[in-house]
Amino acid sequence: FKNAVFNMADVTERILKRNNLTNDDVKWLAAHQANKRIIDATANRINLEEKKVLMNIQKYGNTTSATLPLLLYDYESQLKKGDTIIFAAFGGGFTWGSIYFKWAYNS
Repeated sequence: FKNAVFNMADVTERILKRNNLTNDDVKWLAAHQANKRIIDATANRINLEEKKVLMNIQKYGNTTSATLPLLLYDYESQLKKGDTIIFAAFGGGFTWGSIYFKWAYNS
């Protein structure tokens, strides 16, 4: 729990800083859906409003590597061209990562 929250929040903060973004610039956080407590704590640690956090763990559980594509599928109708999305994930072997991208189209 501690490693996941620390590393996902840390790498997200680094992505924001590297790209001169603030929390206000982020439309959505798509975090790895391993555990709701981890998702909530990560968003809280980077001071991101709950309404900006995509979540579907209650629907599927921990889907490991399918987490982020499933989030995009489930929320596609809410995503708008130009939305700033941050992916944050962690996995086995204490690996973690984050990416920043802009959504390319309207549904």
